[in-house]
Amino acid sequence: MKTVTALKKVSRNVQSLVEGALADSGGLLRLAPCWVPRSFLQPGKRLKLHPDDLYAFGLDRGGIDERWFASTTPAANEDRTPDEGLSYCVVGKQRFTLQQAVADCGAAIIGRRMWGQYRRWPVYSKFFDNMGPIPHHMHQSAKQAKLVGQEGKPESYYFPPQHNNVGNNFPYTFFGLEPGTTKEQVRNCLANWNRGDNGILDLSKAYRLKPGTGWLVGPCLLHAPGSLCTYEPQWGSDVFGMYQNLVEGRSVPWSLLVKDVPKKYHRDLDYLVEQLDWAGNVDPKFKDHHYLEPVPVADTRKEGYVDRWIVYGKVDGQQLFTAKELTIEPGVRCTIKDNGAYGLICVQGKGKMNNLNLDCPKLIRFVEMTEDEVFCTEDAARAGVTFENTSEVEPLVVLRYFGPEVNPEAPAMGAYRKNKFA
Repeated sequence: MKTVTALKKVSRNVQSLVEGALADSGGLLRLAPCWVPRSFLQPGKRLKLHPDDLYAFGLDRGGIDERWFASTTPAANEDRTPDEGLSYCVVGKQRFTLQQAVADCGAAIIGRRMWGQYRRWPVYSKFFDNMGPIPHHMHQSAKQAKLVGQEGKPESYYFPPQHNNVGNNFPYTFFGLEPGTTKEQVRNCLANWNRGDNGILDLSKAYRLKPGTGWLVGPCLLHAPGSLCTYEPQWGSDVFGMYQNLVEGRSVPWSLLVKDVPKKYHRDLDYLVEQLDWAGNVDPKFKDHHYLEPVPVADTRKEGYVDRWIVYGKVDGQQLFTAKELTIEPGVRCTIKDNGAYGLICVQGKGKMNNLNLDCPKLIRFVEMTEDEVFCTEDAARAGVTFENTSEVEPLVVLRYFGPEVNPEAPAMGAYRKNKFA
C-alpha cells in the first residue's frame, strides 16, 4: 500500500515540481485524500474510509465525516492539525499542498482571470457524511464574515447515488423558516438555549432528500442537513453559526453559534437574529428557488457518454461555483473541454484521464494514497481532457466542480423542468 505519510513533504519552491507534473500529465495534478473530523457529529460510514480509521485524529477530535476535494481552505476546527483541510498534490515520492502550488504557480494552474482577481483557488468541495442530521445553522455573508477576518460561505449540495446505498437515520433536510415566522420567535429560541430543546425546528420545514438531486443555498439561510452523503461545492470558507441547541439528544454549545461573530455580539440576541436573510428564510417558494436536478450539457448518449450539470444557478446574482457529473460507458473514450480549472473525484469505475489512472477505491486506509482525485488546470481544461473507461462492465463516473463565473452557459435555476434530454 502506497501511503501519503511516506512521501517527502515539500513546503516551498514547488514550481519546478508542478511544471514537470503538468508536462507529464497534460495539465493534471494528482491529489491525495484530505480527511476532516467534526467533534460534534457522528460519521455516516459512506466515505469508503476503513472503519478502524474513523477516529484517526483521536477520539477527542471526533469522527471523520468529511473528505475535502482540491481544497486550499483550512478547516476551522479547534485543536486542528496545521494542514487540516488542505489538499496535497503528489509528484513521484514528494508531496506539497495545492495551496502552495497555486501560490507559487498562480495563473498556470487556475487561469489568469481567477488568479488576477482572487490570488488563490477561492472554492472547494467535499463529501459530507453523517449518520444523522446536523444542527439548523447558517453561514455568514461576505460582509458579516469580514468582521472576523473571514469570508462568507454560500454552498451547494448534490447527493451522488454511488455514496447513498443507505439513507442513514434522517434523510431529510430542514430549510429556512415557515412563512409567517417572526423574528421574536427565533429570538425566543436563542433565549431558551439552556432550557432543553430550543424548538427552532418547530419553525421550519423538512424536505425529503433524493439521491441524484441537489440544492443551492446562499449565505444567511438556515438549514439542517440530513443524513444523505453529500457532494458540496462551496466557497472557500468554513464559517458557520449553529441556531439549534439539541440534536438527537446531543447538546450544541453556544460557542458554535457565535464562533464567527464579533465578540461584542456574543450575547446580543437581536444581532444574532438579524444575521439571517429574513426574506430568504421565509420565502414561500423556497424549493422553487433552490432545488436542483441534473441537466445534460448535450444529448451525447449515442456516443456513449453524458455530461450533466449538477450544480448551477446564481447566489445574489453571482455564479460562484458550478459542478458537472460525467458518465462514460464501458470501453468508451471521449474528450471533454471546459472553460476553467476544476477539482475532480471519481465515484464509480476505473479508467484514464489523459495518462493518469482513475480508479474508484472500495475501501481506503487513513494514510493510503488513492487514484481517484485530480486537479485540472485551466489550460488543460480548455484544450480538452481525454477520458477513457477501461472497464468492461460498469460506467466510469466522475464529479468535477469549477470556480466563480467560469461557466456563463450553465443553466438557470429551474432549468431541469425544461430538460429535453431527460
